[in-house]
Amino acid sequence: MSSGVRLEGLEKSFRGPTGPIRAVRGIDLSIAAGETAALLGPNGAGKSTTIDMMLGLAKPDAGQVSVFGRSAREAVDAGLVGAMLQTGNLIRDLSVRELVTMMAGLYPDPMDVNETLELTGIGAIASQRTHKLSGGQTQRVRFAIAIVCNPDLLVLDEPTVAMDVEGRREFWNIMREFASRGKTVLFATHYLEEADANADRAILMAHGRIVADGPTTEIKARVGRRTLRATLPAIDPATLAQLPGVASSERHGDAVTLSCSDSDQTIRALLQAYPEAKDIEIVGAGLEAAFLELTGEPDLEDAEVTVP
Repeated sequence: MSSGVRLEGLEKSFRGPTGPIRAVRGIDLSIAAGETAALLGPNGAGKSTTIDMMLGLAKPDAGQVSVFGRSAREAVDAGLVGAMLQTGNLIRDLSVRELVTMMAGLYPDPMDVNETLELTGIGAIASQRTHKLSGGQTQRVRFAIAIVCNPDLLVLDEPTVAMDVEGRREFWNIMREFASRGKTVLFATHYLEEADANADRAILMAHGRIVADGPTTEIKARVGRRTLRATLPAIDPATLAQLPGVASSERHGDAVTLSCSDSDQTIRALLQAYPEAKDIEIVGAGLEAAFLELTGEPDLEDAEVTVP
């Protein structure tokens, strides 16, 4: 098997009401075989357009896509790629088993249907008709359809939409089991905790470009601010905001939260001024804070970019 997925100089524009809309702007990206990567970005960042080109559903204006040494279309035709996208409905009036069996028959080396049903947790609903399923059940069936071809690359676009918290947890347990077989996984999600918990690395997009790429721990470390929390009643947050190293302060009951540019300087000043402070904890920036900071900067080349 070749070295996974490579996107080189990838560009894509669409015709808009006032001129071309540059959806993807010169992306260079490699995903190693066996790696699990999260693709993150605000709406309009170009994530879905990038995924469409990776799957051969859209042709790039410039650059090229290589999936295990083949073009995107060749890799899909060979059954090397499985995808679970946001769009598309299940075929009506079939049982879940009939639908998964039909999809398995389209590929040269599919997974066993019973194994697929059990792995995705839908064995108990195998006899149900597809148009009678709940939203969470439908997502599980779509996942089964994506993996029954036994793909080497699995692409998931917002896979846990319509699932409750327990359903999301079970889904990612299943996905990790599938990835542990040496599969390459790329998933896009708005649930940042899913990326933090399940990805080997996160790729952040904004304005059609990659703005950060690396392990989530590394991305979080790029945001210098830390949060200091303490129990400290009866002190005005505006007063606390004057402490050295404090960027902003909030109060919630007896607890105060300080956003710090220099938490070491802040905690020394806090304890000196307010020795009664207790229950003190300092945490680094979370992935959400890093996401907002790294993707929130305006695009200087074209501030009005919006993409599918």
